[in-house]
Amino acid sequence: MDLEFFETQVLPAKNKLYRFALRLLANEEEAKDVVQEVLIRVWRDQGKAEEVQNWEAWCMRITKNLSLDRLRLTQRRATGPLSENLEVHDQNGTPHETTERQESMQRINQLMATLPEKQRQVIHLRDVEGYSYHEICDILELDMNQVKVSLFRARNAIKAKLMKLNAYGL
Repeated sequence: MDLEFFETQVLPAKNKLYRFALRLLANEEEAKDVVQEVLIRVWRDQGKAEEVQNWEAWCMRITKNLSLDRLRLTQRRATGPLSENLEVHDQNGTPHETTERQESMQRINQLMATLPEKQRQVIHLRDVEGYSYHEICDILELDMNQVKVSLFRARNAIKAKLMKLNAYGL
C-alpha cells in the first residue's frame, strides 16, 4: 500500500469511522482517538493489503473492536445524540416541518439509545451509515441471519415505541 492508495481508499471512510465510534463511545474526544488509532493501524499493517477485499468494512471492524475495548475499560454504555452524528438538511421545509423533523429525530435517537448493543450497532450501520447486509456481517463479525434479525427487532421496537408515543388521544 502506498500513500496514494491510502488517501484514496482508506481516508475517505474516516468520517464514517468517526460517527460509528462516536455512536459507540458517546465521547467526541475518545471517538477521534479511536479513528486516529485505526488509521495508524491500517498504515502499519500494510502487509495485509493483498488480503483485504473491502477496506471500509475492515476499518469499521477495527473501529468497533477498539471502541468496545475502550468501553470495557471505562464500563459505560451510552450513545451520543443522533443529531450530532447525522445532519439532515431540507431547504424546502417550513419552520413547522423542520421543527417536527428535529423533534422526531430526537425521539428516534432516544429510542435507539435504549436498544440492546447489537441492535443499536446494526441499525446504525444500516439505516444511518447505509451499509449493505454483507458489509455489516463483515464489520460486526455476525452471520447474515443475526444481522437481519437484529435489524428487524430494532426497527420493530422503535416503531412500536413511536406508535405508543404518537397514539395519544386515540
